[in-house]
Amino acid sequence: MNLLVFLTDDHGRWASSAYGNREIHSPVMRWLAETGIRFDAAYTPSPVCSPARASFWTGQIPSRHGVHDYLTEPTDGPGHAGIAGIPHLGVFLREAGYRTGMIGKWHAGTYARPMPGFDTWFTSLRGTNASFARQSFVDGDETVETFGHQETFLTDRALRFLREDPTGERPFFLFVGYTNPHTPHSGEPAPLEHHYRDAAFADIPRERPLATNGHARVAPYNPDEAGRRTQLASYFAAVENIDHQMLRLVAELENLRMLDNTLIVYTADHGHMNGHHGLHTKGNATLPPNFLDESIQVPLLVRPPGGLRKGRVVTQPVDLCDLFATLLDFGGADAASIIRAQGSPGRSFRRLPEDPFHPWRALQFCEYGPNRMARSATAKLIRRFPHPFGPAYGDEFYDLAGDPRETTNRIDDPAFAHVIDEMSRALDEHFSQYESPAASGRLPEALSRVHNTSDSWRTAPGSDDHRQ
Repeated sequence: MNLLVFLTDDHGRWASSAYGNREIHSPVMRWLAETGIRFDAAYTPSPVCSPARASFWTGQIPSRHGVHDYLTEPTDGPGHAGIAGIPHLGVFLREAGYRTGMIGKWHAGTYARPMPGFDTWFTSLRGTNASFARQSFVDGDETVETFGHQETFLTDRALRFLREDPTGERPFFLFVGYTNPHTPHSGEPAPLEHHYRDAAFADIPRERPLATNGHARVAPYNPDEAGRRTQLASYFAAVENIDHQMLRLVAELENLRMLDNTLIVYTADHGHMNGHHGLHTKGNATLPPNFLDESIQVPLLVRPPGGLRKGRVVTQPVDLCDLFATLLDFGGADAASIIRAQGSPGRSFRRLPEDPFHPWRALQFCEYGPNRMARSATAKLIRRFPHPFGPAYGDEFYDLAGDPRETTNRIDDPAFAHVIDEMSRALDEHFSQYESPAASGRLPEALSRVHNTSDSWRTAPGSDDHRQ
C-alpha cells in the first residue's frame, strides 16, 4: 500500500468545503471526505508550526521531543537541534520497505541538508514563504533557485517522485508539505484572488478581541474592511490553490494506475484564525498563548485505497501523534513496538471508522511552552505554569457546552470544581506518562533553547514570522 500525506500550514479546519465552508472551492478535499473519512475532532499537539510537525514525525509530545516553539534556521543564530537524532516516520517506513520522499516544508530542524530516512529530499530553504517570489529549495545535496509560486514547484517535484517508479514495485511514502495558506496573505495566483474578492466571507464570525483571564488579546485582526477583504481573498485563494495542486497528484496516481492502492491523507500542522475571536493567526496570536478551538482544530481527511461507497465521519478526538501511529499501522511497520520505544501517546485510529464503539480516549491534550490544555467534548481546562520569561498567568476553564466561543473563564466557579479537578488529574497523568524530564515545557532550560521565546511568552508578537 502506498502512503501519500499532504500536510499544510495554518489551515483552519473551518476553511474547506469538506467541513462546510460555503465559499471556498476545494473539490479534492470534498472528494476525500465523501469517498473516505472525515475526522470532526482532529487536533494539533501544539498550536504552532515546529512543535506540531515534530510531533507528526516522531509521534512524541513537545515535552518529549523538546521543540517548544517555531524554529528559525541555524544560519540565523544558534541553532536548535529540532528532531535530529530522534527516529522518525521516514526512517521507520523506509525500514519497512518503502521508497520515501520528503517534499516541501520540514521546519522540525535544519532544512539545508537531507535528513536520514528519505530517498528524496526536496525542501524549502530557510522556510521560503508561499507567495509569488524568489524561491530557494534544497534538492538532495544541491540548492535550486527559481521564481514563482512555491506550491507549483513542490507539486512538480512530487510528480517526478511518482514517475520515478511507474511500475510501483516498491510501495512509496510521499510527504508533500505546502506552506500555503500561511502568511503573507498575498501573491496567490491572480485568477483565484480575483474570484474571492467579491466573496461574502459569511462563514467567518464578526467578533471583537476579548479580555480573557484579565489579560488582553494582543494580535487583533485587521479592523480595516478593505484590508480584511484583501487578506481573506488571498487566504481563500491559497486553500483553493492547494486543492488544485492535490488534483494534479491524484490525477497522476490515476494515470499510473496507483490510486486504488494508495492511502491519501490531508491535514495541517495547526489551525488558524482569520477574524475568529477578533484575532489573526494561531496559538501565538495572544499573550498568554491561546488554545482556542480555531487554533488547535485541524482538518483531517483520510481516503483508504479504493475509497468507500460513502464517506464516514469520526467524532472521537485524534491528533498528529495518532496519525503517526496510523501511518505505521497502514505501512506494515511494527507500530506497537515503535510507539513504545518512542514514548508516544499515539494510537492507530484505523479501526475507528468501522467500529465507532472501539475503546478510545475522551480527552484531547495540547501544550505550548509552559502552558497545557485538556479538552473534552464539553469543557476545556488550561493550566499555565511558572516560567522565567515574563509575568505569570492564571489558569482558565471554559464550559464549552454553554459557552462555545470561550468568552467566560469559569476557573473559580464552584459549580465546575469537580470537573476541573478530574480534568486536572488527567492532564497531570498524561504528561507524567509521556514527557521527558529533560525536555519538559515547564523547564526554563528547555524553553530557552528555542530562539523566539520572547515572541510567545515574554512580549506581544508584533508580526507573524514567515518561517512559522
